[in-house]
Amino acid sequence: MARKTLAASFALAAGLAVSVTVPPGTAAASPPGTKDVTAVMFEWKFDSVAKECTNTLGPAGYGYVQVSPPAEHIQGSQWWTSYQPVSYRIAGRLGDATAFKNMVSTCHTAGVKVVADTVINHMAAGSGTGTGGSSYTKYNYPGLYSSADMDNCTSSISDYTNRSNVQNCELVGLADLDTGEDYVRSAIAGYMNTLLGYGVDGFRIDAAKHMPAADLANIKSRLSNPSVYWKQEAIYGAGEAVQPTEYTGSGDVQEFRYAYDLKRVFNNENLAYLKNYGEGWGYMSSSVSAVFVDNHDTERNGSTLNYKDGANYTLANVFMLAYPYGAPDINSGYEWSDSDAGPPNGGTVNACWQDGWKCQHAWPEIKSMVAFRNTTRGQSLTNWWDNGGDAIAFGRGSKGFVAINHETSSLSRTYSTSLAAGTYCNVQNNTSITVNSSGQFTATLGANTALAIYAGKSSC
Repeated sequence: MARKTLAASFALAAGLAVSVTVPPGTAAASPPGTKDVTAVMFEWKFDSVAKECTNTLGPAGYGYVQVSPPAEHIQGSQWWTSYQPVSYRIAGRLGDATAFKNMVSTCHTAGVKVVADTVINHMAAGSGTGTGGSSYTKYNYPGLYSSADMDNCTSSISDYTNRSNVQNCELVGLADLDTGEDYVRSAIAGYMNTLLGYGVDGFRIDAAKHMPAADLANIKSRLSNPSVYWKQEAIYGAGEAVQPTEYTGSGDVQEFRYAYDLKRVFNNENLAYLKNYGEGWGYMSSSVSAVFVDNHDTERNGSTLNYKDGANYTLANVFMLAYPYGAPDINSGYEWSDSDAGPPNGGTVNACWQDGWKCQHAWPEIKSMVAFRNTTRGQSLTNWWDNGGDAIAFGRGSKGFVAINHETSSLSRTYSTSLAAGTYCNVQNNTSITVNSSGQFTATLGANTALAIYAGKSSC
């Protein structure tokens, strides 16, 4: 299969979604705990993740870190080799089981929980020897699966309006597991239970749309912690057979339209339109939606903003962290010109902003908003203001206030808030803001800059 086709196709799994109310008894909303922001450390080696939990993620207030798939996979330098498993041993390029366990322990010590990206829809194509030394051929993975454990359809998915084609045929030619089989369900649960035994706090389910929701629910019921946090990749596509809302009974679902529309608004439309962002735009309920500005697929296929978009990208992340919808992921990857290129240094991060590592999670404008979000969690949207164009401002109850100027010139005005009188630190540029007894303050924002203040942060 073509490499470009494979790299792009991870972003093609799609399903139809509508705004829903979650029925009683379904999975808990968003990551459990008081901190719902996840740093997605794409293709970072586990020992590098551990250091970053201690140095940046914990102190900044990130609740979770998501690591790339840990299972043994096909050899090759491309990033997508991580998504072609050949066994369930922890033996990928990012580290072995010891490194993985040490990373989980270190992150927990730093107050950061761990989500593992988990590839359970399929196994690798081709044949050869995996990163951990396991030999394999397509449909035969010794000691784990044989052809009897695969779905009967051995052609590639070609019709997203056909449920059977989407869920029983092969995603870009990868060997499709029959997740309706008891043995397959047991094997997958065994792998996930191993990760739970290492202390993992949650899972991102890759290509969830290509497995029936009932199969995933059955697998989850077999886990040692069946209520573990569960975030599913089920990409929206208009008119498609499989709907992301089918998966909300097991946990959160990634709301891709949120990211698609942010790109359009920040590039071509008015930020004023964002006043009712979320359910008001027909998205899934906030309580079951995992959101992001970009992820590893979408930053490469052009469907969303990415680090190359400058202020548009930065301000979109500021907006996401300030606005009360969904549980946000911050994508943290590396520079690329070849969309297939794997991580610099094989995934070792010696320091942020070196060797091509972008470290978006540590950009000051983004990192400072994590504490803003933690402080304002549960507060309603208040005091919305916009100029009808690309300047907006809004409060989060009595706990915080943000203003974003996406215009081409500076903006000076007096803002009305629900904050208590006092001095606050604008964490976007470390300057002081004084709110008077009427809850007002006056400020000037330069073009393509933001302002954010929150309770408890009085000095910079």
